[in-house]
Amino acid sequence: MELRIFTEPQQGATYDDLLRVALAAEDLGFGAFFRSDHYLGMGTEGLPGPSDAWTTLAGLARDTSTIRLGTMMTSATFRHPGVLAIQVANVDQMSGGRIELGIGAGWFEAEHTQYGIPFPATADRFDRFEEQLAVITGLWTTPLGERYDFAGEHYQLTDSLALPKPTQDPHPPVLIGGLGKRRTPALAARHADEFNLPFVSLETTRDQFARVRAACDAVGRNPDDLTWSNALVVCVGRDEAEIARRAGRIGRESDELRENGLAGTPDEVIAKIKQYGEVGAERIYLQVLDLEDLDQLQLIADEVMPHV
Repeated sequence: MELRIFTEPQQGATYDDLLRVALAAEDLGFGAFFRSDHYLGMGTEGLPGPSDAWTTLAGLARDTSTIRLGTMMTSATFRHPGVLAIQVANVDQMSGGRIELGIGAGWFEAEHTQYGIPFPATADRFDRFEEQLAVITGLWTTPLGERYDFAGEHYQLTDSLALPKPTQDPHPPVLIGGLGKRRTPALAARHADEFNLPFVSLETTRDQFARVRAACDAVGRNPDDLTWSNALVVCVGRDEAEIARRAGRIGRESDELRENGLAGTPDEVIAKIKQYGEVGAERIYLQVLDLEDLDQLQLIADEVMPHV
């Protein structure tokens, strides 16, 4: 099982905060450092205010050396697909080929209204999302010297040079996630390199993985070509007092986190990670909400990672 670090900087973080965690994750051997793509804190003002995902990832691409970097998830409502394809390709080049694009339809209406970003109805957002996936991967995979055209309902590209190209071949991995029972599995089967489920139970994981596998079968794709992953909030401590202290710092209760996340002693967390592995997960994104607590990362690297 690969363990990755996943942060939520809209809750309150500077670039230096993110860099400190990313460098620690790199040094400790975690598989990747991911960040959310949100412009509004949830239940908090998120001081000093939001940061743009692809701006900060560009900085991290230059300030880190080996760790993979990505978004969970970039909102398709935030950027035109041609612009996003350029941005991600640029940052992939800047990182030497370490970028991954997690992308979704968008869901948080308040951040759109506060920053003047259109927020279409759900069906329309998914239609745009589907076209974005086609455009972004189409631009990246068009051979050098050839042109790219796309005629969709929402996006039209004519005689595009389809530049720049990302460093990774054929392109950076694309992550899709979510609990939709029809369109989400179909989109994942057609476009995803990885399918992710955020903050869900073992039972829900088993059921949704099965839907995506069935969608792969329906289009003639081997489901084993995908990487299967979960994202879960993490709260690990050496004893009950440390677990409770860490839970309190992120405004949660340790018992609730044990049920809904990865919380407890290292042995408890190891056992739960293995349960997710038994239902098909190959990768876990550890949602780290206290960006000052690098000791927790050290504890996980020392006492959890070697055993999963």
